[in-house]
Amino acid sequence: MPNFANPFQGNVPRIMTQQELIQAIRLDIAGELEAIFIYDAHSQATDNELAKKVLEEIRDEEKAHVGELMTLLWQLDPAEATKFSSGEGEVKEMLEKLNITPTVKP
Repeated sequence: MPNFANPFQGNVPRIMTQQELIQAIRLDIAGELEAIFIYDAHSQATDNELAKKVLEEIRDEEKAHVGELMTLLWQLDPAEATKFSSGEGEVKEMLEKLNITPTVKP
């Protein structure tokens, strides 16, 4: 997990406020992204096929976790969801200008 200041590591001594929960979810997302990077690096650094397969499967599970957490974050903070959508729109405009067909729909 990233080494950010996190007052909610371990047992949470009280119920978090909405803002604290949003911050905690962002930290969770950062942790999942870090895990993806680490599992992928370990997979690339071995020629052991079993280890490679297991590490890649775990990496892909972490990617699903990012999607779950992002969806939760957007529900908890609709204003943030709007910002993400705005960024998505900007990239779509760039793709159109460059006459590139999008390969995936987020």
